[in-house]
Amino acid sequence: MYFHGARFSNYEAWLSDPTHIGPSAQIWRASGITSELQLYCTAIGALVFAALMLFAGWFHYHKAAPKLAWFQDVESMLNHHLAGLLGLGSLSWAGHQVINSNQSIRSHF
Repeated sequence: MYFHGARFSNYEAWLSDPTHIGPSAQIWRASGITSELQLYCTAIGALVFAALMLFAGWFHYHKAAPKLAWFQDVESMLNHHLAGLLGLGSLSWAGHQVINSNQSIRSHF
């Protein structure tokens, strides 16, 4: 989606004159992306991260797969899922706090 927006949309023209140029699904400004270069960098970053996650999935499934006994241990499963839940929850909350409290970010919109 980011690459398509950077390559095929009228985002740069729309940013320069938003009153006379019709938008073609310009949702990136709400995320703080204000140029095609930032869209390209986001697309490349997403591609690299997707490849990293694909490799991590392959590695954990084929090379470092846990034994069946690990899945049958309720305490291990609980710790594993709670760590993910609390870690991602904390990261999400921190991002929410930064976006909503930083006035310099809001002043650009």
